[in-house]
Amino acid sequence: MQQVYAGSPAASIIISIALMLFFGFAMTRLTKLAKLPNVTAYIIAGILIGPYCLNLVPKQIIEGMDFLSDIALAFIAFSTGEFFRFSALKKNGGKVVIITVLEACTASVFVFVVVYFLLGLSLPFSVVLAALAAATAPASTMMTIRQTGAKGDFVDTLLQVVALDDIVGLVAYSIAISVALAARDNVGIDFLSILKPLGINIGVLLLGGGFGFIMKLLLSKRSTDNRLIIAVGLLFAFCGICAVLDISPLLGCMSMSTVYINLTDDDKLFKQLNYFSPPILLMFFVRSGLSFQLDLLFSPSSPIGGVSLIVVGVLYFLVRIAGKYTGAFAGCAAVKKPKTVRNYLGLALIPQAGVAIGLAALGARTLGGDMGSALNTIILASSVLYELIGPGCAKLSLYLSKSYSTLEELAPVPEIADTGQKKTAAQLLIERIQKIQQELPEPKSWNEENEQAFLDAAMEQEQAMRTYYRNNHKRRNLFR
Repeated sequence: MQQVYAGSPAASIIISIALMLFFGFAMTRLTKLAKLPNVTAYIIAGILIGPYCLNLVPKQIIEGMDFLSDIALAFIAFSTGEFFRFSALKKNGGKVVIITVLEACTASVFVFVVVYFLLGLSLPFSVVLAALAAATAPASTMMTIRQTGAKGDFVDTLLQVVALDDIVGLVAYSIAISVALAARDNVGIDFLSILKPLGINIGVLLLGGGFGFIMKLLLSKRSTDNRLIIAVGLLFAFCGICAVLDISPLLGCMSMSTVYINLTDDDKLFKQLNYFSPPILLMFFVRSGLSFQLDLLFSPSSPIGGVSLIVVGVLYFLVRIAGKYTGAFAGCAAVKKPKTVRNYLGLALIPQAGVAIGLAALGARTLGGDMGSALNTIILASSVLYELIGPGCAKLSLYLSKSYSTLEELAPVPEIADTGQKKTAAQLLIERIQKIQQELPEPKSWNEENEQAFLDAAMEQEQAMRTYYRNNHKRRNLFR
């Protein structure tokens, strides 16, 4: 198959993109039957057409698609900022900040202690992996809330925590990557090396906010198709500036959308972008799967130490969950949140995908070599696991917190086993989680909203064009 590409570089790129799109879509048809999220399908599709299975995409094409991570992360971060409304934050204010910082930092501390002190892995690798543990997947949580129609204090707190969570994760990553590079290059770690990335992130936030204000000015009174063109153009321009400066565009894109939504309260643009972005996100996640090093994961010893990456990945998966739950519990207790929020908020923060995968790709590119490959491999492998159980756990937390219904009403299961013995509380809970996972509804409502916004834009543009040509035709008749 590789010989088919030999004639023309353009043909190689076009055919590779077509394969990525087709296989990514085809895999969702299979994972849909198992109620698995699309992200999982895309990563698996990338693995299948990658160098360890069918080997359909040339290595030079995979390496040349690094820019996809920047663009995809820009769309992910921009969509997250929609939920960062100041009017909602005023209700809880500092309480949400305390909860978010505690749950994000606790997860990072737990992972760092296990990876660095117990497993004895290198400091650069340990500190970056720990920083990635802070990030959560807002898309899974948002979709679950939309599907269930859940409301209340638990949902309000969760939405605000998820919106702030990635900000904490991004700042933690920026500091961690600076510390990692200093440690890797045997450069002394001082206060300035930690303060510098903080200053850079503040600058990126301000620049992104400026772009958000420009977006507001440019999009007002524009036809709908031009609004989409301008929005995408601004996102690409911001990504290009960040690429030149060699910094992550995530915080700035989030700041851009935050300023825009608070100035305009225009959520229609976000729906149009959500309907436009799936092919870009698909290629990003498929490309992540293409870069996944399967042999490295199952190697008896990893290049970052004597511990197999599969062991590191499993421990990361479990310890991050424990850290998220413990931190969320402690944060809610500190601000005196009710038990329904305190006991179950951590369950809703388990999902991890887009932001973590994107940051892992950036980290792998920055650290380079075996260390970068190992980081990317662990995050990709664990993200598949998180996407398997994350949405189910997020939905379970909504029911346990009585934001939607009681668990017994949601997932009724027999309390007596086939042997005639009464099941324990743990057995009942496990069976109910499994039943919830099996009965997760399709995300039709969210997709339909985005599609309708996109179609409305197209219809408005068509109507504007008809009016324009009709008026032109009348003017021509007058001068005949």
